[in-house]
Amino acid sequence: MTYVDVNDTTLYYEDEGAGRPLLLLHGWATSGRVWGAQLPDLVRDHRVVTLDWRGCGRSARPARGNTIDGVVADLVALVGALRLDRPVVVGSSIGGVFATELGARHPELIAGVVSVDGPAYWPSTMPELLGGPVEGLRRDRAGTVAGWVSEWYAPGTHPALIDWTVRQVLDSGVYVDGQLPAFTSYDPRPLLPGLRVPVHYIHGELDTQIPLDVARTCAALTPGAEVSVIAGAGHLPHQERPAEFNAALRAALALMPSAPAAG
Repeated sequence: MTYVDVNDTTLYYEDEGAGRPLLLLHGWATSGRVWGAQLPDLVRDHRVVTLDWRGCGRSARPARGNTIDGVVADLVALVGALRLDRPVVVGSSIGGVFATELGARHPELIAGVVSVDGPAYWPSTMPELLGGPVEGLRRDRAGTVAGWVSEWYAPGTHPALIDWTVRQVLDSGVYVDGQLPAFTSYDPRPLLPGLRVPVHYIHGELDTQIPLDVARTCAALTPGAEVSVIAGAGHLPHQERPAEFNAALRAALALMPSAPAAG
């Protein structure tokens, strides 16, 4: 069990393999365990760090700091504490926002971003996307989580995978709920043309939470960005179609320079 103290909280992380560093960020209220289908392949030739960000998984559950700014500050501290040499940051869902913001604010720290079904601007155009769940979490946490998580996956997903994700979300701290309202007004489109790190978008073809067109719109605004579509997958393609996802991720990594100029 490995922990690091940053910004008045304690984060759990795992650090395996050697080679070009990768930092893998999970989505809302889950944990670094969601990358289990990627690790055996990636650690063969990469140093791979998976993180449970604050409030989630095996990390501490502080009442404060559950914001975009708070999590990005944690990532800056983590990169320094672990001496990660310009990792490529791969973020799922809201983790894709954290990765993109890290690249925008601190391009000198990372080599690139891979956003996996990131919400980007979509919740700001669809307030009910998060408004309903936020209210539901107050009234009936277990029922809301069970119903919402089932929508994250494409039809035909094995119930065991959905149930496992529900358990992770219910196990996380209630304070992470405070992150969700911020995304109803978040819009990264103005910052994308000025990004100084390469970005690649991977998106599930059947994602009903964040439409594929969101990734395509963001890629059109981001210099040099491309979109990889994972056929038959919903919001979590790394879990639903791991072989196809792993191939797409490796192809994206191959396009990213290992040591880009920070300026």
